[in-house]
Parts: sequence; C-alpha cells; structure tokens
Amino acid sequence: MNRIKQLFIRNPKNILSIYFTAGYPKLTDTVEIIKELEKNGVDLIEVGIPFSDPMADGPTIQESGTQALKNGMSLKVLFEQLKDIRKETTIPLIMMGYLNPIMQYGFENFCKKCAETGIDGTIIPDLPFNDYIREYKPVADKYDIKIIMLITPETSEERIRLIDEHTDGFIYMVSSASTTGAQKSFDEKKQDYFKNINAMNLKNPRLIGFGISNKATLEAAQANANGAIIGSKFITLLKESPDIKTAVDSLKKNIEE
Repeated sequence: MNRIKQLFIRNPKNILSIYFTAGYPKLTDTVEIIKELEKNGVDLIEVGIPFSDPMADGPTIQESGTQALKNGMSLKVLFEQLKDIRKETTIPLIMMGYLNPIMQYGFENFCKKCAETGIDGTIIPDLPFNDYIREYKPVADKYDIKIIMLITPETSEERIRLIDEHTDGFIYMVSSASTTGAQKSFDEKKQDYFKNINAMNLKNPRLIGFGISNKATLEAAQANANGAIIGSKFITLLKESPDIKTAVDSLKKNIEE
C-alpha cells in the first residue's frame, strides 16, 4: 500500500507535513533535511522542485527556488540525490513542482523514477484537472504515484467533489486564494471556509497549507482538517539558521510555544 494511504490510516489526525525547496540553502542539503525532519517527528515531507516561474509561491519560496537553480538543482540531480533515500527514511515523500520541468523530464519517466526512488506522490499546482483525468492519472496510477490536487476558497463545491471522487491520496486545502507565505493567525473568513469543507464529509483526508507558521495557525489547521503543511516558515528558518539541525529545532519551538 502507498505510504500516504498508510499514514492516514495509521494516524488520521494532527499530521504535520513540511515543505522545503530541494537544493536550498546548499545543493547537497536535500537528504540531510529529510533525515533531520523525520528524526524530529514530521509525518510527511514535500520536496520542492525549483522552477523559474513559480506562480503560486510567495517571495520566500520564490527566492529559495532561484537560489536552488543557481546552485545547480534539477530533476535529474534531485533523483540522483534521492536514489538511496529509502535506506534512511520511512515516511511518505512527495515531490511538489510545476508542470514545465516535469514535462521536460517526461511525465511517465518522472512517475517511473518516483516509483524507483520511493517517492509516494506529487503535487503539480498548474496541472489542469481535466488534463489530469484524461492524460496524467492513468500514468500515475500505473506507478502508484498519488497526484495531490489543490483546492482554495474560490473552488466550487462541484469541483471539490470531482477532485474528491477522482483522487485518493489527500486533498491540499490552500488556506487563501493568494500565494504562499507565513501568517500569524487565520481570520474568521478562513475559519468559515475550513468549517464549510468539513461539512462536505469528503472521503479523502485533507491537509491545510499556506500561512501555517506558529502554534495558533497549526492548531487551527489541525482542528479543521487531518493536518497542516508548513513551507515558507521553514524556508526562512533554513536561511537564518547556521545549520539544518538548528533550523528544525527552531521550527519545533515556533509551533510548540
């Protein structure tokens, strides 16, 4: 069984997922970051594929992607770095990136390499849902790679139910219709959005991302879904900290106090 599905069966609440950009701060940091996060109790990791035009990302993740590309990160390099990752880690790993670099690599080649490497799923923010159903889902299913779809406060109930029907990893609930970035709290409008999605009784588990940065936002997300995703805050801590261990320790402190 796919590790994403195993995770939600084993631990359906209070999931903590962390996003980081592969190849940042240094090209060779990828594996060490994964190992340090898992050692500190993170449930799921999203490995970002840097891209030159990341339209859904705020300035923090954009900056990390630009630096990672300058460092020499590419999908080929990333797969090479992760070739032995399953000797050292057991938690689900997801690749998150835009369609352009994945298509340049070749989508079936990408899925095949994910399966060989031990990657469990992928998030492609600019993949149109109709194209996913028609062209991409059959290929991903062949390799048991879960394609995770995003919903926002602007997504219609009809589209949300279609996504729920045609996916089986989890649904990525974007907390707002804007780009990524840390927030101190969620306002009443966002809380209402979370509650409305809860009331739909979807079959898929849900993780809330965009804006999770401290104990208040983490607990609000975990109270209204199966868990939360932290990205920009961790990228900032990687930039500001002298080493990876310190960044992970600082992240734990931010979300526990």
